[in-house]
Amino acid sequence: MLNALEVFTTVAVGLMVGVEFAVAFVLNPILGALPEDSGQLGRAHGGRMLGAVMPVWYIGSLVLVAVWAIAGWHHDGAGLVVTAGALLILSVIMSILLLVPINNRGKTWTPENRPADWKEQMNRWDRYHYVRVAVIIAAFALLVAALA
Repeated sequence: MLNALEVFTTVAVGLMVGVEFAVAFVLNPILGALPEDSGQLGRAHGGRMLGAVMPVWYIGSLVLVAVWAIAGWHHDGAGLVVTAGALLILSVIMSILLLVPINNRGKTWTPENRPADWKEQMNRWDRYHYVRVAVIIAAFALLVAALA
């Protein structure tokens, strides 16, 4: 049963990493290259859509890693799993303190009501997001190493 939990957890975290990586390095650059207001409207829609899904995914992944750490405490790789869990906690804290406030504002913006500094706010969100992606990639890598 522990093996199934390990694989399921690693896949769940890996998929989360893939989505967040795609947002950072594929979707947002595409949206940024769109003409006129299309990119801002796309980011607002993405903020609403992913803003509803990702909190569940982040917390769910953290819970799965915690269960794995507890269930596999006396197995090889437990330290790696605990460290991955600490990194996921860091990613949740970063999300709550840095990214969610910007996202909550941005998802309500339209070309008519967005603030003058909306691009700067989106650039700040992107910078924080790059760091968060690096953190969750490190957590994923530790989980993969713990499987070995």
